[in-house]
This record gives sequence, C-alpha cells and structure tokens, in this order.
Amino acid sequence: MIETPTLEQLAQRAADGDRAAVAAVVRALQSDVYALALRILWNPQDAEDAAQEILVRVVTRLGQFDFRSRLKTWVYRIATNYLLDVKKSCVERQKLNFISFAADLADGLAADDQPDQEQALLTEEVKLGCTLGLLQCLDRPHRLAYVLGEIFEWPAPDAAEALGIDSAAFRKRLQRARQAIEEFTRAHCGLVSDAAACACHRRVPAALRQGRVDPERLRFARSGASFAQAREFIRQVDAVRRVVVLQQTSSAEGPPHDLAQIVATALAT
Repeated sequence: MIETPTLEQLAQRAADGDRAAVAAVVRALQSDVYALALRILWNPQDAEDAAQEILVRVVTRLGQFDFRSRLKTWVYRIATNYLLDVKKSCVERQKLNFISFAADLADGLAADDQPDQEQALLTEEVKLGCTLGLLQCLDRPHRLAYVLGEIFEWPAPDAAEALGIDSAAFRKRLQRARQAIEEFTRAHCGLVSDAAACACHRRVPAALRQGRVDPERLRFARSGASFAQAREFIRQVDAVRRVVVLQQTSSAEGPPHDLAQIVATALAT
C-alpha cells in the first residue's frame, strides 16, 4: 500500500527541486492561503493576487525552513507578514468602522416581502460580501488575530507564532476583536438574532441599485442559499457559537484559478 506523503515530506521534495512536489505543495496550501487573504482584503482579485505572491515566497524560501515545526505555521508567518504590509484594498480605503457599517446596513432595507427563494444566489452574494466586509471594521492586526484564532480555530501558541507575537498579546488581541464582532453581529444581523432588523434578502435591492452587486459578475457566491435557509443553518448551533459559525461559513470555496500553474509560470520568469 502506497502511503500518501505528508505536507512536510512534499515540502522537502520541493526544496530538493522536485517540480511535481512544488505543484503539490501549492495545491495543498492554496485554499487556506486564499481564504486568509480574502478575509483580510475582501476583494477576490486582490486576495488571489496576494495568495499567489505568498505562495511564490513560500516555494522560493523552502530551503530556509528547518522542518522542525509545522510547515503551515511557517507558511502563515510568511502570509501574515505579507498581508500586514500589502497595500490597502478597495474596501479598506473606505475606512469602515462599526458605526458607519451599522448605518449602511440600516439604509435602504427593503420591505420584508422580497422574493427570498427566487433570488437565493443574490441573497448569498449579499451575505458573503457583508460578512466579509464586517471584518474590515477591524484593523489588520486584530483582523488577523480574529481569523486565525476564531475562524480558523488555531491554538493560541500557533497563532501567536504565525503573527510574531507572544501568546498573551495574541489572546488580548483576539479578545478585543471577538468582542467587537460578536456585539455588532448580535445587534445587527438577522441571521443570528431575531431582534436585528437586517436580513440579506432585504439588502438585495439596495445592493443592486448602488452597484455593489452585479448579477452578471458575482464576486463571492457560487451557489445560492435563501435567507431562510442560511438562518436555519446558523440557528442549528448553540447561540454562543452562532457568530463564529456565520464567519466560518462565509468564504469562497477556494481561489477562482488553480494557483499551481500560475506560481510555476511566475517562478520560471
């Protein structure tokens, strides 16, 4: 029986010049790296460009990895260093904060008789854009701490190592970010709370009118889910976990393109 090589074994082969192993390493990492970049940068094209650059750096620096720790922790250290310094995304340039985000959600809510099921794909697009957008109200250090510690559920020592800070500093950063996201979501998101007015399908008309959603070129949604379906899914979990489950399930499935070939081409030039 042929054993499947571990990521570390593939990385060792890649460091020794095995091109097939390089492609395998990139394919093993690309979804996780893209998911991190998307939550930090919001825009899928920016996230894909960032993921490509991060993976190029990973592959070209494999010779520096000592193989005495988890490869993913080392990869995320490279990723977080890059994402802390990369230019601001289009959403970050809007300088969102929790107050302005709340005002935007309240503005233009349509009546509650919108055709929910029929526009499920657009509803999902609004949900993903909004949930990812909420993270932009945090500065990048707190956003990274929240994504690694809460959404990806990394242990504090691993997340702290990836961020280049000590565990105590990471826990404080995560606590502040978690409190801000949870308080906002419970107050304003109808998926989580019955007391909140905002509902994804009620935001669709305004999103179309404002040009934030283009039915012909969706940024995030690849399959549809009505507001009722999304809410039912979220409400299956304990109330304490609803906010993080919403965030964990609000991301694209992976980069739009296979980055292995793109990285190989970049390395060849």
